[in-house]
Amino acid sequence: MGDDIQLDDDCIFCKIIRGEIPSFKVFEDDASLAFMDINPAAPGHCLVIPKHHAENIFVTPPHASAAAMATISKVAPAVERAVQPGGINIVQANGPAAAQSVFHTHFHIIPRHLDDNLLMNWGLNPGDMDEIGAVAEKIKAELD
Repeated sequence: MGDDIQLDDDCIFCKIIRGEIPSFKVFEDDASLAFMDINPAAPGHCLVIPKHHAENIFVTPPHASAAAMATISKVAPAVERAVQPGGINIVQANGPAAAQSVFHTHFHIIPRHLDDNLLMNWGLNPGDMDEIGAVAEKIKAELD
């Protein structure tokens, strides 16, 4: 692993990276790891993690996020070919309100089928354009 990789002694995903906990690895490089979720939402459900430990996306360095996205770009098509679902969700949760359960940045690759009853989808409800615009301005101000 590179010098810019940090691991946490108590993190379950860091223990998987170090080989202290077994996993069903599907892809690994110097900066990321993809492995099967042992509590799958659907057959083929994989997790992709940067090897750099960070609690959530808010503190994950850009190089670690980029490494995870590159791996997602390789693994998601392989999942699609292997499982042949009707679609795939890429899910990344931050904090308890978003149902983050392991506090190491990670991405779920979840194969989907019509009427699979997974409840992560939301309906399309038109928003208030003035409110949307105001929030967009607040976000842009935080980027300056």
